[in-house]
Amino acid sequence: MPLASVNAIKSGKARQHGAMEFSAAPVDLDTVRRYRLQRLRTKMAEFDVAGLLLFNQINTRYAVDATNMQIWCSHYETRCVFVSLEGPVVLFDYSNHPYLAEDIPTIDEYRVLPAFYFFGAGNRGGEFVKEFAAQITDLMNQHGGGNKRLAVDSLSHTGCDALRARGLMLVEGEQITETARAVKSKEELILMQASMDVCQAGIRSMHDALQPGITENALWAKLHETNIRLGGEWIETRLLSSGPRTNPWFRECSMRTIEKGDMLSFDTDLIGPYGYCSDISRAWICGDSATDEQRRLYGKAFEQIEHNISVLKAGMSFREVSEKCWPIPDEFLSHRYSSLIHGVGLADEYPNIKHLNDYEAKGYDGLLEEGMVLCVESFIGTEEGREGVKLEEQVLITKTGVERQSSYPFEIDML
Repeated sequence: MPLASVNAIKSGKARQHGAMEFSAAPVDLDTVRRYRLQRLRTKMAEFDVAGLLLFNQINTRYAVDATNMQIWCSHYETRCVFVSLEGPVVLFDYSNHPYLAEDIPTIDEYRVLPAFYFFGAGNRGGEFVKEFAAQITDLMNQHGGGNKRLAVDSLSHTGCDALRARGLMLVEGEQITETARAVKSKEELILMQASMDVCQAGIRSMHDALQPGITENALWAKLHETNIRLGGEWIETRLLSSGPRTNPWFRECSMRTIEKGDMLSFDTDLIGPYGYCSDISRAWICGDSATDEQRRLYGKAFEQIEHNISVLKAGMSFREVSEKCWPIPDEFLSHRYSSLIHGVGLADEYPNIKHLNDYEAKGYDGLLEEGMVLCVESFIGTEEGREGVKLEEQVLITKTGVERQSSYPFEIDML
């Protein structure tokens, strides 16, 4: 693994501006912030909205890169960002702590949010939400040029009703944020690689600790510890399982003791340094040798991953991708992974490309674009089988094809 990124993070003296920031950041973070804000405003113009109101903490991170207690704030409507198309960006915080947004150039104004969620307001929420709606409406009136269209990503009916009562027309906001976030700048890609370096260091820590007798939870803790120690932030899931718990997929890790000869599969879903997600999966055998069935399952999963990466190129429609991807043999169809390929950035992101078998019922179309980062998924397990194999690789769509962001080795000796 390239040690430069990890060493820079380890040696950098942390300097908090709300966002995780290091003196040794590999790029100018203000350049990243301005790019991301401009992406949002470009999409706002496409959808003809004068304002964008963001409560989803991933979206507020993308818009201004000011974070504090990000997971806690995701439980409540307690921190949000208002972006005007041709006016200020306002951070509404849950309390008066302006130093959390200090020196961030994409924030024009800091305000305290009139708390209207039940935990904060109790039976006075209906009173306080009127003040919140009045402030948002005033911003729209001052800077919207008469346009009353406000895009909102996630807000309770209490907040939506109060905004509509003020004459605003609410528009779906996720279509703006998801499509904006889909194309990464060159600086973002460098930060994503720094996150991947930390992720792969954590995987190495897990591999070093894997031996019969360790619990799934104890093994998973190695990834968490490495991520936090090297400047990462959190992990979105606990998707690690062993032996008969690997099939079907999506069981999170437990106190089960991993036994010699068990198949082990995991999915990192790791939010690393600078808030970027590294989402890859690997499968190992606990012990020295695999059974013929374990080798067969692993070989099919590897074949699916490699084939599907090979077909990707800019300009393809999502349906075309689905049609050209590896045809899943009938014995694995019932336990196939729920998504064929998905985007990734600050979290799992647009697009979500479905298997051809699911396309008519669940799929939607669009185009692969240069600068998208995608995760190519595979789960291989039979309906009656004891174990399954989960593999996933993260790749960048380039002008000429793809580049892999993940480099942690597959188990070639199992093929």
